[in-house]
Amino acid sequence: MIFSIPEFATWEGKLFVGIIGFSWATYVWEEYLAFRQRRVYREKVDPPEELKGIMERSTYEKARSYGLDKSSFGLIEGAFNQVLSTGVMVCGGIPGLWSLSGTILEWLGFSTESEIAQTIVFVGAGSLISTIIGLPWAAYFTFKVEQKHGFNKQTPGFFIKDKIKKFFIGQLVSAPVVCGLVYIIKAGGDYFFVYLWGFTMAVVMFLMTVYPDYIAPLFDKYEPLAEGDLKTRIEELAAEIQFPLTKLYVVEGSKRSAHSNAYFYGFYKNKRIVLYDTLLEEYTPLNKAKEDDKEKSEEKKEDGNDKAEDKKKKGCNTDEVLAVLGHELGHWKLNHVLKGIVISQVNLFLVFAVFGSLYKYSPLYRTFGFHHSQPAFIGLIIVMQFVFAPYNEILQFLLTMFSRYNEFQADAFAKKLGHATNLKSALIKLNEDNLGFPVYDHLYSAWHHSHPPILERISVLEKEGKKEQ
Repeated sequence: MIFSIPEFATWEGKLFVGIIGFSWATYVWEEYLAFRQRRVYREKVDPPEELKGIMERSTYEKARSYGLDKSSFGLIEGAFNQVLSTGVMVCGGIPGLWSLSGTILEWLGFSTESEIAQTIVFVGAGSLISTIIGLPWAAYFTFKVEQKHGFNKQTPGFFIKDKIKKFFIGQLVSAPVVCGLVYIIKAGGDYFFVYLWGFTMAVVMFLMTVYPDYIAPLFDKYEPLAEGDLKTRIEELAAEIQFPLTKLYVVEGSKRSAHSNAYFYGFYKNKRIVLYDTLLEEYTPLNKAKEDDKEKSEEKKEDGNDKAEDKKKKGCNTDEVLAVLGHELGHWKLNHVLKGIVISQVNLFLVFAVFGSLYKYSPLYRTFGFHHSQPAFIGLIIVMQFVFAPYNEILQFLLTMFSRYNEFQADAFAKKLGHATNLKSALIKLNEDNLGFPVYDHLYSAWHHSHPPILERISVLEKEGKKEQ
């Protein structure tokens, strides 16, 4: 054991036990919620009455099976991660990694007097260990769970290359940020937390601007949406609500997964919209694969060897895509994105302010095995990850409620644009394409779902429609 667990009677011991205890309490709570949802998967074998006309029985069964597999995987992975994180705490993994970082720094010929250099090595080594430990889990989920249900489109070579690329790009991005954080903490004086907050906000805004244009294209292929009816109508929709659209892209998500998505980004008068090819019925290669399968099936039918299946196309048609974008642009029009940024920055300022008052409190460091040093970045981790753990759980729940409220507002916005019917059909199609199970335990859903389940959204859309009639 690298360091001794603090005596229970001491302040450090009580804090240590409290942190471990809260970690396990949170884990038990999450597993209890997951158990409730697994029970729904097992017991709701037959589609409920309200699903008539929304989801076919065969799709319902596929979604139920997918949900069960994901839940079972999460049960095992969650237990492993919980035991691992407790072991890291009890056995002094954090001070051990810090000490190892100093050794690596000396081996590289650098002085251990430089806390910034040691912190960079610490972060890099921690990321490497986390990546290696998480690799088997990610591989199993991708090539076993996702593959089984038809979502994985990656080859093993692509998967490994992707992980390596993500790791090195992550280090290139994090290294200068870590340098800035440690430097400000050490040199910022009594009010360093104010400068720390300003620096972090600048970094977030910078990455929000740079990531879509320079980092995301390193992983996926982005192309301008081809001229045609869809592009024209999207531009008309943007003009209708004064959305300052400057570029419209399609990302080749189908080479990675069959899941679909759409989003917008950019500041002020420079907004861009990105559509996944899996979202577009006439664009995604997934439908070409289906057509090929259908032709083969027809040939077998002619030979008397098999029956042809009428497979539905993946993605949404033009009207449905516009309805989805009407919802997404509703988030912009109603300032949901801006409100989210403001909330996150106010919260971050609070965290940094508390850290500013605890930064030099040595018992906090001794609790985690740092008896002879008080590294700035370690203190930041302790405060953000452990001291604020109860607060973070409550905040996350409140943000989930806030997000659900925003989703209903965005749906209502799309409806006001005249897209209610198409939004409903788009939600149904996307839910089927992603094998989203439509029935959830109310407690599980309230705690986890930032987006309301499909039945709730359709119910609200239909109620609003009746009110207007």
